[in-house]
Amino acid sequence: MAGKVAARRAQVRIKLIDAAQAQIEAGGLGALKARDLAREAGCALGAIYNVFDDLQDLVLEVNGRTFKKLGAAVSASYDGSEPPRARLIQMSNAYLDFAAAHPNLWRALFDVQMPSDGPAPDWYLTSLAGLFANIRAPLSELYPEMDETALGLMTRAMFSAVHGIVLLGLENRISGVPSDHIRTMIAQVLLRIGEPQDG
Repeated sequence: MAGKVAARRAQVRIKLIDAAQAQIEAGGLGALKARDLAREAGCALGAIYNVFDDLQDLVLEVNGRTFKKLGAAVSASYDGSEPPRARLIQMSNAYLDFAAAHPNLWRALFDVQMPSDGPAPDWYLTSLAGLFANIRAPLSELYPEMDETALGLMTRAMFSAVHGIVLLGLENRISGVPSDHIRTMIAQVLLRIGEPQDG
């Protein structure tokens, strides 16, 4: 009996994640409604909270899937034989393509609130670390003198720079790069990474 209950719970969990993913992809985080999720998953409203602590917990599960897909897209964009700057540009283009193709799922990665009572779940941090590992490798070639701490900061700075260009450009913000120039401007920035500084 306990096995059947666990199996049913696991089924409901997957159905709720699927439904939440569809809602977020269609309308963003603001479109996520518990009643609609329960109806689409074929469960009672209260069953959501038997499976997840809250809707934020459910969003984290969707984001875990999105991180894996994003990481796979970025990893598939290069084969490792490219010069490091070219690799960074190819990864950035893959990041841009993913964000443009899945804008609401991509935005949910950064719009979700992390748990207030502790760090993000380990699996979530592992997914993010996998994405950062793609960036870290070519940076380590461009900055061989950097220690692990400095390289970690540089990786986050590089991600933040590309993410900012992509975000502001895709949202057509007044301060952003026009969307049809995003790819070119990212390349212009990344081609200068690791160059000797004047003075």
